[in-house]
Amino acid sequence: MKLLSQVLFKTKQSFRVTYCLFIRNAPLSTQITKSLPANGEGINISDSCVTKLRQLCDGKNSFLRLCVESGGCSGFQYKFDLDSKMENDDRVFEKDGVKVVIDETSLDYIKGATIDYHTELIRSAFRVIQNPNADIGCSCGASFSIKID
Repeated sequence: MKLLSQVLFKTKQSFRVTYCLFIRNAPLSTQITKSLPANGEGINISDSCVTKLRQLCDGKNSFLRLCVESGGCSGFQYKFDLDSKMENDDRVFEKDGVKVVIDETSLDYIKGATIDYHTELIRSAFRVIQNPNADIGCSCGASFSIKID
């Protein structure tokens, strides 16, 4: 079951509406897998993401799961996990044999974005870059707020 609530944040001269996403996992009764094109209706997967997923998922039936949750510095946060079980509302994106899976509700918040793997001296991590739905984000790139039209 998915619930969507509305939260008002007061800025200096106006109110900004941010939608908070609450997700509760339901038991899986059937598996539904749909692939969507990465043309604004889906996501893009970078070459560095493909390389790292090949290392992590080599010979295993696993994939990278990305979901958007409420929280973080800016209102929403990206959550990455390695998983091997599909859920009812999952959408699968594949590039060069590796898979990134995103639930349908989370996909609405990151359509058109790119999933990347970035390495620095102090950390290495999967991250979402170039999210056309994000207004602002925190400095570490783990959280964002939604553009309100």
